[in-house]
Amino acid sequence: MKILVASHTYIVDLNCEKLRSLASLEPDIEVTVVVPRRWRPGGVQNRIIETQPRQEGSFRVVPVANFSQNNQGLLTFGAEIIPLLRQFRPQIIQVEQGAKSLGYAQLITLNKLLGLKAKNLFFTWWNLPYDVKFPVSLLEAYNLRHTHGLICGNQDGVEVLQQHGYRGSVKVMPQLGVDESRFRWQLQPELQNQLGIQADEFVVGFIGRFVEEKGLLTLGKALARLQIKPWKWLLLGRGPLQSVLKEKAVEWGIQDRIIWVESVPHEEVPRYLNLMQTLVLPSETNYQFKTLTAVGWKEQFGHVLIEAMASKVPVIGSNSGEIPHVIGDAGLVFPEGDVEALRNCLKQLMEQPELAQKLAERGYERAMSKYTNQALARQQLDFYRESLVNLPLVY
Repeated sequence: MKILVASHTYIVDLNCEKLRSLASLEPDIEVTVVVPRRWRPGGVQNRIIETQPRQEGSFRVVPVANFSQNNQGLLTFGAEIIPLLRQFRPQIIQVEQGAKSLGYAQLITLNKLLGLKAKNLFFTWWNLPYDVKFPVSLLEAYNLRHTHGLICGNQDGVEVLQQHGYRGSVKVMPQLGVDESRFRWQLQPELQNQLGIQADEFVVGFIGRFVEEKGLLTLGKALARLQIKPWKWLLLGRGPLQSVLKEKAVEWGIQDRIIWVESVPHEEVPRYLNLMQTLVLPSETNYQFKTLTAVGWKEQFGHVLIEAMASKVPVIGSNSGEIPHVIGDAGLVFPEGDVEALRNCLKQLMEQPELAQKLAERGYERAMSKYTNQALARQQLDFYRESLVNLPLVY
Protein backbone atom coordinates (compact mmCIF):
# COMPACT_ATOMS: atom_id res chain seq x y z
CA MET A 1 0.00 0.00 0.00
CA LYS A 2 1.35 3.42 -0.96
CA ILE A 3 0.39 6.22 1.43
CA LEU A 4 1.06 9.92 0.94
CA VAL A 5 0.60 12.26 3.91
CA ALA A 6 0.85 16.05 3.57
CA SER A 7 1.19 18.39 6.55
CA HIS A 8 3.46 21.04 8.05
CA THR A 9 3.33 19.03 11.32
CA TYR A 10 5.97 16.59 10.10
CA ILE A 11 8.63 19.24 9.63
CA VAL A 12 9.51 18.21 13.21
CA ASP A 13 11.18 14.81 13.04
CA LEU A 14 9.87 13.76 16.46
CA ASN A 15 6.31 14.08 15.10
CA CYS A 16 6.99 11.42 12.44
CA GLU A 17 7.17 8.42 14.78
CA LYS A 18 3.61 7.21 14.10
CA LEU A 19 4.18 7.34 10.34
CA ARG A 20 7.52 5.54 10.69
CA SER A 21 5.68 2.84 12.62
CA LEU A 22 3.04 2.69 9.89
CA ALA A 23 5.70 2.14 7.23
CA SER A 24 7.21 -0.70 9.26
CA LEU A 25 4.00 -2.65 9.91
CA GLU A 26 4.18 -4.70 6.70
CA PRO A 27 6.70 -5.14 3.88
CA ASP A 28 4.39 -3.75 1.17
CA ILE A 29 3.68 -0.40 2.89
CA GLU A 30 5.41 2.76 1.65
CA VAL A 31 4.86 6.12 3.33
CA THR A 32 5.83 9.41 1.68
CA VAL A 33 5.38 12.53 3.81
CA VAL A 34 5.11 15.85 1.96
CA VAL A 35 6.10 18.88 4.02
CA PRO A 36 6.53 22.56 3.12
CA ARG A 37 10.11 23.45 2.26
CA ARG A 38 9.99 26.66 4.30
CA TRP A 39 7.83 27.29 7.38
CA ARG A 40 7.49 29.95 10.05
CA PRO A 41 6.26 28.23 13.24
CA GLY A 42 3.63 30.31 14.97
CA GLY A 43 4.00 32.97 12.32
CA VAL A 44 7.26 34.21 13.92
CA GLN A 45 8.72 36.69 11.45
CA ASN A 46 12.41 36.01 11.93
CA ARG A 47 12.36 32.24 12.39
CA ILE A 48 12.09 30.12 9.26
CA ILE A 49 12.53 26.36 9.23
CA GLU A 50 14.23 25.01 6.12
CA THR A 51 13.12 21.39 5.80
CA GLN A 52 15.57 18.69 4.71
CA PRO A 53 14.67 15.43 2.93
CA ARG A 54 14.92 12.23 4.95
CA GLN A 55 14.54 8.56 4.06
CA GLU A 56 14.58 5.42 6.20
CA GLY A 57 13.66 2.33 4.22
CA SER A 58 10.05 2.59 3.07
CA PHE A 59 9.51 5.87 4.98
CA ARG A 60 10.58 9.21 3.53
CA VAL A 61 10.00 12.93 4.08
CA VAL A 62 9.97 15.08 0.93
CA PRO A 63 10.10 18.90 1.21
CA VAL A 64 8.13 20.61 -1.57
CA ALA A 65 8.07 24.29 -2.48
CA ASN A 66 5.09 25.92 -0.81
CA PHE A 67 2.86 28.98 -0.88
CA SER A 68 2.07 30.49 2.56
CA GLN A 69 4.72 29.89 5.17
CA ASN A 70 2.65 30.21 8.34
CA ASN A 71 -1.01 29.46 7.65
CA GLN A 72 -2.36 25.91 7.61
CA GLY A 73 -5.52 26.74 5.68
CA LEU A 74 -3.66 28.63 2.93
CA LEU A 75 -0.75 26.20 2.58
CA THR A 76 -0.46 24.86 -0.98
CA PHE A 77 2.40 23.25 -2.89
CA GLY A 78 4.40 24.20 -5.97
CA ALA A 79 4.44 22.44 -9.34
CA GLU A 80 7.02 19.87 -8.21
CA ILE A 81 4.23 18.07 -6.34
CA ILE A 82 2.98 16.85 -9.74
CA PRO A 83 5.97 14.66 -10.75
CA LEU A 84 6.13 13.37 -7.19
CA LEU A 85 2.52 12.18 -7.39
CA ARG A 86 3.06 10.70 -10.85
CA GLN A 87 6.13 8.77 -9.74
CA PHE A 88 4.82 7.58 -6.37
CA ARG A 89 1.19 6.92 -7.45
CA PRO A 90 -0.30 6.74 -3.91
CA GLN A 91 -3.37 4.67 -3.06
CA ILE A 92 -4.10 6.88 -0.02
CA ILE A 93 -3.71 10.67 0.07
CA GLN A 94 -4.11 12.12 3.55
CA VAL A 95 -3.88 15.88 4.13
CA GLU A 96 -3.67 16.99 7.75
CA GLN A 97 -4.68 20.64 7.39
CA GLY A 98 -8.45 20.59 8.04
CA ALA A 99 -11.72 20.60 6.09
CA LYS A 100 -11.34 24.09 4.62
CA SER A 101 -7.71 23.88 3.54
CA LEU A 102 -6.58 24.86 0.06
CA GLY A 103 -3.86 22.20 0.18
CA TYR A 104 -6.46 19.46 0.53
CA ALA A 105 -8.47 20.84 -2.41
CA GLN A 106 -5.25 20.99 -4.43
CA LEU A 107 -4.41 17.34 -3.82
CA ILE A 108 -8.00 16.20 -4.42
CA THR A 109 -7.88 17.95 -7.79
CA LEU A 110 -4.45 16.59 -8.75
CA ASN A 111 -5.56 13.10 -7.73
CA LYS A 112 -8.39 13.38 -10.23
CA LEU A 113 -6.48 15.12 -13.04
CA LEU A 114 -3.56 12.67 -12.89
CA GLY A 115 -5.87 9.65 -12.83
CA LEU A 116 -4.38 8.30 -9.61
CA LYS A 117 -7.67 6.96 -8.21
CA ALA A 118 -6.31 7.35 -4.68
CA LYS A 119 -8.62 7.63 -1.66
CA ASN A 120 -8.82 11.17 -0.24
CA LEU A 121 -8.64 11.64 3.54
CA PHE A 122 -8.03 14.54 5.84
CA PHE A 123 -7.25 15.01 9.53
CA THR A 124 -8.57 17.80 11.75
CA TRP A 125 -8.48 18.87 15.40
CA TRP A 126 -11.22 21.51 15.07
CA ASN A 127 -13.98 20.80 17.61
CA LEU A 128 -16.16 23.94 17.78
CA PRO A 129 -19.30 24.73 15.77
CA TYR A 130 -18.58 27.26 13.03
CA ASP A 131 -20.20 29.04 10.10
CA VAL A 132 -18.74 29.29 6.62
CA LYS A 133 -19.53 31.97 4.08
CA PHE A 134 -18.96 32.25 0.35
CA PRO A 135 -16.41 31.48 -1.12
CA VAL A 136 -15.04 29.35 1.76
CA SER A 137 -18.34 27.47 1.85
CA LEU A 138 -17.69 26.29 -1.73
CA LEU A 139 -14.18 25.15 -0.80
CA GLU A 140 -15.39 23.17 2.21
CA ALA A 141 -18.26 21.61 0.26
CA TYR A 142 -15.85 20.55 -2.51
CA ASN A 143 -13.44 18.98 0.01
CA LEU A 144 -16.14 17.12 1.94
CA ARG A 145 -17.81 15.88 -1.24
CA HIS A 146 -14.57 14.26 -2.40
CA THR A 147 -13.55 12.82 0.98
CA HIS A 148 -13.49 9.05 1.40
CA GLY A 149 -12.47 9.08 5.05
CA LEU A 150 -12.07 11.45 7.98
CA ILE A 151 -9.60 11.05 10.84
CA CYS A 152 -10.43 13.44 13.66
CA GLY A 153 -8.59 14.07 16.90
CA ASN A 154 -11.83 14.20 18.91
CA GLN A 155 -15.48 13.16 18.85
CA ASP A 156 -16.77 16.75 18.90
CA GLY A 157 -14.97 17.44 15.63
CA VAL A 158 -16.72 14.51 13.97
CA GLU A 159 -20.12 15.84 15.06
CA VAL A 160 -19.31 19.33 13.78
CA LEU A 161 -18.38 18.01 10.33
CA GLN A 162 -21.44 15.78 10.21
CA GLN A 163 -23.50 18.91 10.83
CA HIS A 164 -21.75 20.35 7.76
CA GLY A 165 -22.92 17.42 5.70
CA TYR A 166 -20.11 14.86 5.95
CA ARG A 167 -21.46 11.29 5.82
CA GLY A 168 -18.37 9.21 5.08
CA SER A 169 -16.15 6.89 7.14
CA VAL A 170 -14.77 8.23 10.42
CA LYS A 171 -11.94 7.36 12.78
CA VAL A 172 -11.32 9.21 16.06
CA MET A 173 -7.66 9.16 17.10
CA PRO A 174 -4.94 11.72 17.86
CA GLN A 175 -2.49 12.93 15.26
CA LEU A 176 0.55 12.01 17.37
CA GLY A 177 1.18 9.16 19.81
CA VAL A 178 3.20 8.83 22.98
CA ASP A 179 6.75 7.46 22.96
CA GLU A 180 6.69 4.72 25.60
CA SER A 181 10.49 4.47 25.58
CA ARG A 182 10.69 8.04 26.93
CA PHE A 183 7.48 8.37 28.93
CA ARG A 184 7.79 5.60 31.51
CA TRP A 185 7.93 5.25 35.27
CA GLN A 186 11.38 6.00 36.69
CA LEU A 187 12.34 7.39 40.09
CA GLN A 188 13.93 10.86 40.08
CA PRO A 189 15.56 11.27 43.53
CA GLU A 190 18.04 13.94 42.42
CA LEU A 191 15.38 16.13 40.81
CA GLN A 192 13.11 15.59 43.81
CA ASN A 193 15.82 16.84 46.16
CA GLN A 194 16.69 19.71 43.81
CA LEU A 195 13.09 20.96 43.92
CA GLY A 196 12.77 20.49 47.68
CA ILE A 197 10.05 17.85 47.57
CA GLN A 198 9.86 15.79 50.75
CA ALA A 199 9.19 12.04 50.70
CA ASP A 200 5.80 12.40 52.44
CA GLU A 201 4.50 15.18 50.16
CA PHE A 202 1.77 14.42 47.63
CA VAL A 203 2.74 16.16 44.38
CA VAL A 204 -0.11 17.49 42.24
CA GLY A 205 1.15 18.32 38.77
CA PHE A 206 0.11 20.48 35.83
CA ILE A 207 1.96 20.77 32.52
CA GLY A 208 0.90 23.28 29.89
CA ARG A 209 0.11 26.91 29.20
CA PHE A 210 -0.75 29.20 32.10
CA VAL A 211 -3.95 30.59 30.62
CA GLU A 212 -7.43 30.97 32.06
CA GLU A 213 -9.08 28.29 29.93
CA LYS A 214 -6.75 25.61 31.33
CA GLY A 215 -8.63 25.81 34.64
CA LEU A 216 -5.66 26.64 36.85
CA LEU A 217 -7.66 28.95 39.11
CA THR A 218 -10.14 26.14 39.74
CA LEU A 219 -7.27 23.78 40.60
CA GLY A 220 -5.72 26.38 42.90
CA LYS A 221 -8.99 26.86 44.79
CA ALA A 222 -9.41 23.09 45.10
CA LEU A 223 -5.94 22.74 46.59
CA ALA A 224 -6.19 25.74 48.90
CA ARG A 225 -8.41 24.01 51.47
CA LEU A 226 -6.86 20.55 51.30
CA GLN A 227 -5.39 19.70 54.70
CA ILE A 228 -5.42 15.89 54.44
CA LYS A 229 -1.68 15.46 54.09
CA PRO A 230 1.34 17.54 53.03
CA TRP A 231 1.24 18.40 49.33
CA LYS A 232 3.06 20.42 46.69
CA TRP A 233 1.74 21.88 43.45
CA LEU A 234 4.22 21.43 40.60
CA LEU A 235 3.51 23.83 37.73
CA LEU A 236 5.52 23.21 34.59
CA GLY A 237 5.06 25.79 31.85
CA ARG A 238 4.47 29.52 31.47
CA GLY A 239 1.88 31.99 30.25
CA PRO A 240 0.05 35.25 30.95
CA LEU A 241 -1.91 33.86 33.92
CA GLN A 242 1.26 33.29 35.96
CA SER A 243 1.21 36.69 37.66
CA VAL A 244 -2.46 36.20 38.61
CA LEU A 245 -1.72 32.74 39.99
CA LYS A 246 1.10 34.13 42.14
CA GLU A 247 -1.21 36.81 43.57
CA LYS A 248 -3.93 34.26 44.24
CA ALA A 249 -1.45 31.87 45.85
CA VAL A 250 -0.60 34.56 48.41
CA GLU A 251 -4.31 35.26 48.96
CA TRP A 252 -4.99 31.53 49.46
CA GLY A 253 -1.91 31.09 51.69
CA ILE A 254 -0.35 28.38 49.52
CA GLN A 255 2.55 30.30 47.95
CA ASP A 256 5.11 28.15 49.78
CA ARG A 257 3.59 24.96 48.41
CA ILE A 258 3.98 25.84 44.74
CA ILE A 259 6.97 24.80 42.63
CA TRP A 260 7.30 26.91 39.49
CA VAL A 261 9.26 25.41 36.62
CA GLU A 262 9.65 27.39 33.41
CA SER A 263 9.06 25.50 30.18
CA VAL A 264 11.72 22.85 29.69
CA PRO A 265 12.73 20.93 26.54
CA HIS A 266 10.21 18.23 25.66
CA GLU A 267 12.77 15.51 26.33
CA GLU A 268 12.95 16.67 29.98
CA VAL A 269 9.18 16.46 30.59
CA PRO A 270 9.23 12.73 31.58
CA ARG A 271 11.52 13.51 34.53
CA TYR A 272 9.03 15.99 35.96
CA LEU A 273 6.05 13.70 35.33
CA ASN A 274 7.80 11.08 37.45
CA LEU A 275 7.71 13.42 40.44
CA MET A 276 3.89 13.59 40.43
CA GLN A 277 1.38 11.54 42.40
CA THR A 278 -1.28 12.84 40.02
CA LEU A 279 -1.43 14.98 36.91
CA VAL A 280 -4.47 17.26 36.64
CA LEU A 281 -5.85 18.76 33.43
CA PRO A 282 -8.71 21.00 34.66
CA SER A 283 -9.52 22.67 31.32
CA GLU A 284 -12.64 24.82 31.05
CA THR A 285 -14.62 25.53 27.91
CA ASN A 286 -14.32 29.21 27.12
CA TYR A 287 -16.78 30.93 24.79
CA GLN A 288 -15.18 34.37 25.01
CA PHE A 289 -12.48 33.75 22.41
CA LYS A 290 -13.48 34.74 18.90
CA THR A 291 -12.08 33.85 15.49
CA LEU A 292 -13.39 34.77 12.06
CA THR A 293 -15.68 31.73 11.95
CA ALA A 294 -16.22 30.46 15.49
CA VAL A 295 -16.49 31.55 19.10
CA GLY A 296 -14.85 29.77 22.01
CA TRP A 297 -12.38 27.08 22.96
CA LYS A 298 -12.56 23.62 24.48
CA GLU A 299 -9.93 20.95 24.96
CA GLN A 300 -9.18 19.19 21.69
CA PHE A 301 -7.38 16.22 23.25
CA GLY A 302 -4.92 16.77 26.10
CA HIS A 303 -1.75 14.98 24.96
CA VAL A 304 -0.17 15.36 28.39
CA LEU A 305 -2.78 12.91 29.71
CA ILE A 306 -1.46 10.02 27.62
CA GLU A 307 2.12 10.95 28.53
CA ALA A 308 1.16 10.76 32.22
CA MET A 309 -0.67 7.46 31.74
CA ALA A 310 2.32 5.95 29.96
CA SER A 311 4.41 7.05 32.97
CA LYS A 312 2.00 5.31 35.39
CA VAL A 313 0.88 8.63 36.89
CA PRO A 314 -2.86 8.71 37.84
CA VAL A 315 -4.74 11.42 35.96
CA ILE A 316 -7.60 13.75 36.85
CA GLY A 317 -9.36 15.73 34.14
CA SER A 318 -12.38 17.94 33.64
CA ASN A 319 -15.16 17.00 31.22
CA SER A 320 -14.12 19.70 28.75
CA GLY A 321 -13.98 18.55 25.13
CA GLU A 322 -12.16 15.29 24.48
CA ILE A 323 -10.68 14.85 27.99
CA PRO A 324 -13.24 12.30 29.33
CA HIS A 325 -12.92 10.24 26.13
CA VAL A 326 -9.13 10.15 26.49
CA ILE A 327 -9.28 9.15 30.16
CA GLY A 328 -12.12 6.62 29.91
CA ASP A 329 -12.19 4.53 33.10
CA ALA A 330 -8.46 4.99 33.67
CA GLY A 331 -8.68 8.15 35.78
CA LEU A 332 -11.03 10.56 37.52
CA VAL A 333 -13.24 13.07 35.67
CA PHE A 334 -15.05 16.05 37.24
CA PRO A 335 -17.43 18.71 35.86
CA GLU A 336 -15.37 21.61 34.53
CA GLY A 337 -15.11 24.56 36.89
CA ASP A 338 -16.46 22.56 39.86
CA VAL A 339 -14.02 23.26 42.69
CA GLU A 340 -15.63 20.87 45.19
CA ALA A 341 -15.76 18.01 42.72
CA LEU A 342 -12.08 18.49 41.88
CA ARG A 343 -11.19 18.69 45.56
CA ASN A 344 -13.02 15.40 46.09
CA CYS A 345 -11.02 13.76 43.29
CA LEU A 346 -7.78 14.92 44.89
CA LYS A 347 -8.93 13.68 48.30
CA GLN A 348 -9.70 10.25 46.87
CA LEU A 349 -6.19 9.83 45.55
CA MET A 350 -4.59 11.23 48.71
CA GLU A 351 -6.63 9.04 51.06
CA GLN A 352 -6.79 5.87 48.96
CA PRO A 353 -3.33 4.86 47.70
CA GLU A 354 -4.80 1.57 46.45
CA LEU A 355 -7.17 3.54 44.17
CA ALA A 356 -4.26 5.63 42.92
CA GLN A 357 -2.30 2.47 42.13
CA LYS A 358 -5.26 0.89 40.34
CA LEU A 359 -5.78 3.99 38.19
CA ALA A 360 -2.07 4.18 37.43
CA GLU A 361 -2.13 0.60 36.12
CA ARG A 362 -5.33 1.18 34.15
CA GLY A 363 -3.90 4.33 32.62
CA TYR A 364 -0.72 2.55 31.61
CA GLU A 365 -2.65 -0.28 29.96
CA ARG A 366 -4.87 2.22 28.13
CA ALA A 367 -1.89 4.22 26.88
CA MET A 368 -0.08 1.10 25.68
CA SER A 369 -3.10 -0.37 23.90
CA LYS A 370 -4.49 2.84 22.33
CA TYR A 371 -2.02 5.70 22.28
CA THR A 372 1.53 4.60 21.49
CA ASN A 373 2.77 5.43 18.00
CA GLN A 374 2.72 1.73 17.15
CA ALA A 375 -0.87 1.35 18.39
CA LEU A 376 -2.03 4.41 16.44
CA ALA A 377 -0.26 3.17 13.29
CA ARG A 378 -2.17 -0.11 13.48
CA GLN A 379 -5.46 1.71 14.03
CA GLN A 380 -4.76 3.93 11.03
CA LEU A 381 -3.91 0.96 8.80
CA ASP A 382 -7.06 -0.85 9.95
CA PHE A 383 -9.09 2.23 9.04
CA TYR A 384 -7.54 2.43 5.59
CA ARG A 385 -8.19 -1.22 4.84
CA GLU A 386 -11.52 -1.88 6.53
CA SER A 387 -13.26 1.35 5.60
CA LEU A 388 -11.52 2.58 2.47
CA VAL A 389 -9.61 -0.01 0.50
CA ASN A 390 -11.42 -3.21 1.52
CA LEU A 391 -8.20 -5.19 1.43
CA PRO A 392 -7.71 -8.11 3.86
CA LEU A 393 -5.96 -7.42 7.15
CA VAL A 394 -2.59 -9.16 7.33
CA TYR A 395 -0.47 -8.87 10.47
